[in-house]
Amino acid sequence: MINSIELVNFISHFDTKLEFDNNTSVFIGKNGAGKSTIIDGITFALFGEHTRGTNRALLKRGTNQGYTKVEFSANGKNYQALRKINSKGELVLAQLSENIDGNLRIIVEGERTQFGESMSKEVEKIFGIDFKKLQIASIVQQNQLSTIIDATGKEFKELLNAIIGIDGLDLALKSMGNLKSEFRDHIQKKFGYDDTHIHLIENKITEYENESKNAKPRLEKLGVERAKNEELISKLEEQIQTNTSKESQLKELNSKKDELIAYARNVIKSIQKEVSEQEQTVMECKPCFTISKNRNEIELEMNNIQKELTNIESELSDLEKKRVILEQQIEFAEKLKLKNGKCPVCDSEVDHLNPLFQKKHIENELEGIKKKVETLENGKDKLDDTIEKLSEQLDESKEAETILKAHKIKNESQLEEIVAEIKIRTKQIQKIPITVNSGQLIEASTLDSHAKTLYENIASLEKSTEGFNYEEFLKMKESLFDYRSKQNQIAQEYGEISGNIKKMDSDLESLCTVLEELKQVHGYATELEQIQDNVYKRDGPVGKGLRSWSLEVISQKASDYLEQLNTEIQRISVSEKNTKINILCHSRNETHEIASLSGGERVSVALALRLGMSHLLGASNLNFMILDEPTHNLDDERKTLLADVLSQLTNIQKNNSSIQFLIVTHDPQIFENSSVENIYKFELSQKGTIVSRL
Repeated sequence: MINSIELVNFISHFDTKLEFDNNTSVFIGKNGAGKSTIIDGITFALFGEHTRGTNRALLKRGTNQGYTKVEFSANGKNYQALRKINSKGELVLAQLSENIDGNLRIIVEGERTQFGESMSKEVEKIFGIDFKKLQIASIVQQNQLSTIIDATGKEFKELLNAIIGIDGLDLALKSMGNLKSEFRDHIQKKFGYDDTHIHLIENKITEYENESKNAKPRLEKLGVERAKNEELISKLEEQIQTNTSKESQLKELNSKKDELIAYARNVIKSIQKEVSEQEQTVMECKPCFTISKNRNEIELEMNNIQKELTNIESELSDLEKKRVILEQQIEFAEKLKLKNGKCPVCDSEVDHLNPLFQKKHIENELEGIKKKVETLENGKDKLDDTIEKLSEQLDESKEAETILKAHKIKNESQLEEIVAEIKIRTKQIQKIPITVNSGQLIEASTLDSHAKTLYENIASLEKSTEGFNYEEFLKMKESLFDYRSKQNQIAQEYGEISGNIKKMDSDLESLCTVLEELKQVHGYATELEQIQDNVYKRDGPVGKGLRSWSLEVISQKASDYLEQLNTEIQRISVSEKNTKINILCHSRNETHEIASLSGGERVSVALALRLGMSHLLGASNLNFMILDEPTHNLDDERKTLLADVLSQLTNIQKNNSSIQFLIVTHDPQIFENSSVENIYKFELSQKGTIVSRL
C-alpha cells in the first residue's frame, strides 16, 4: 500500500505531501494541474521509471534540484523510496530504506548493477513483480486502460504467473535445480563424474577392456624381440672388446705416420731453405774476391791523379792571377801610346815602348793564357772522370768486402766448401720430394736418426695391426649402436604398454566402482526431476492447476463487474490454451473476440479484467491499483457505474487487507454521490500545483 508521497520541485509541484489510507483516493482537477504527476512520482521513486521522456523533464523549471519520496508498506513491513535529481536530470541519490519503529535502515543505494546493487531490483523483490508487469496489473496510465487486453497471450500468461505467485514455483524450480546441481557437483568432486556420464563411463570401460586385451599380444612379442636383441648385443660387445686394442694401435699408427710425414716435410723444407741460403751466399760472394783484390791499385791511382789535379788547380790559379794583372795593364797600355815619337809620360823621344806596356803584346799574352787554361781545364775534366770511375770501383770493392764479412767468408776455399756441402744436401733430398706421403716413408727415414726411429715404430705397429679392418670395425660399432637404440625403443614401448595395462586395470576397477555408485545417483536424480516436472514447473500439473483456478476467479469476478457496468457483454471467459491465455467475451446470444468490440466495450472489459485480477494481487504483495483517467471513452452512465464499482471495491477485503485505489480523473461529478471519502483537488498556481482535500 502507498502510505504517502512527497514531491519537491518535481514537475509542477513545488512542495507537495499527501498521505493515504487503504481506501480509495481520487485526484481531480483540470488537465495540466499536476494530477498524473502523482503517478510519475510514485513510479520514479519506486522503479526510476516515468512518462516524461528524460529525467531532466522531471525537474520543476527554475530549480536546481528536486526529489520524490514514497512511503509504502508490503508484507507487514514499512519502507521508504527516495530518488533525487540535479539540474541536468542526473540521479544524485537513489535510496531504499526500511522503517523500523520510526528509524530508517538503508537497504540499498544507487543503481550500480555492476556491483550487484540496484534499488529497482530490491523493490521488485519486495512487491514480487517487476515494473513492466506492474504497469499492466496495477498502474494504468492515461489511455492505457485497455493494455491488459492488448497484451499477447504469452505476456498475459507471464503476468498471471507473477500475480498468483507461480513465479514462486520458478524460485522453487531454480532451488531444485540448484539442489540437483550441488548434488551433482558433490558427486563430480568425489568421483570426477556425475550421473549424466554413465553412458560415457560404460563406453570407457568397454574401451579399456578392448585396449587391455589388444595390448597383451604386443607385449609378449616385444618380450621375445628384447631377448633376441640382447643376445646379438652381447656378441657384438665381445667382438668389439677384442678389436678395441687394435683400433687404438691403428690410431697410433696413423698418428706416427702423420708425425713422420710432417717431420720429413719440415726437415726437407729446412734443408731446402738452408741450401737456398747457401746458394745465395755463393752467388753473392764469388765475384767479391776479384773485385776486392784491385782496391790498393785503385787507391794508389786515385792518389796520383789527385796530385795531378792539385798541380793543375795551382797552375790554373796562377794563370788566373796573371790574367787579372794583364787585363789591368791593357787599360794602362791604351793610355801609353807614342805621340810623334815621344813618350806620353816623360815626353822624351823613344823608338818603342816596353812590351809590358804594349797593348798588342798584352793581348797576345792573354790569348796564350786562355789557350793554356782551356788545355788545363780539359785535362782536369778527364782526370775528374777518371777519379769518378775509380771511386765507383773503390765503392764496389768495399761493398764486396762488406758482403764477404756479412757472410763470414774469409777466403775462396771456404766458399768452395760451401759449394761442396750444397751438392751433398741436394743429393740428400732429391729422393724425397717436398710432397712426401705415406708411400715414401722408407725414403723419409733416411733424413736423420729421429726420422729413422719414427719409421721403426711405424713398422712395428703395422706388423701388430696386420689383418685388422678398421672399416669393418666401425660397421660393427654402428651395428652395436643400432641394436642398442632398438633395444631402448623396445624397452620404452614395453614399459609404456606394461604401464598402460596396469593403469587400465586400475582404472577399470575404479570405473566399475564409480559406475555402480552413479547408477544409484541417477535413481535419486530421476526422482528429483520427476518432482520438478510434476510440482515446480510452471507448465506442470501444479502450475496449470493454479492458473486454471485463477482464470476461473478472474473470469467470474470480471463477469460480476461487467454486470454492474451494464454492457452488452455479460460474461468474460479467460482460459489457457497451449502456452497462451485466450480471452472471450459473451453477450446474450453470441461470443466475441476482443478485436471486434467497440471502444466503450473494450474499456469496460479491460477495467473488469483489471478489477477481476485485483482479487489475486495479494499473492504478489501488491495491494494497490492506480487508475489514470479510467473514464476515458465511457459514457456518463458507465462513468457513474464505474464510480459505484470503485466505491464497492474499497470494501472488498482480501487476506485481511483492503485493496487501495488511487484514481486520477477530470470527471469529479461521478464521485459526488459515491461512498469515496478521500478526494483531492489539484489546482495550478504561479508557485506550482496546490493540492487541497475536499
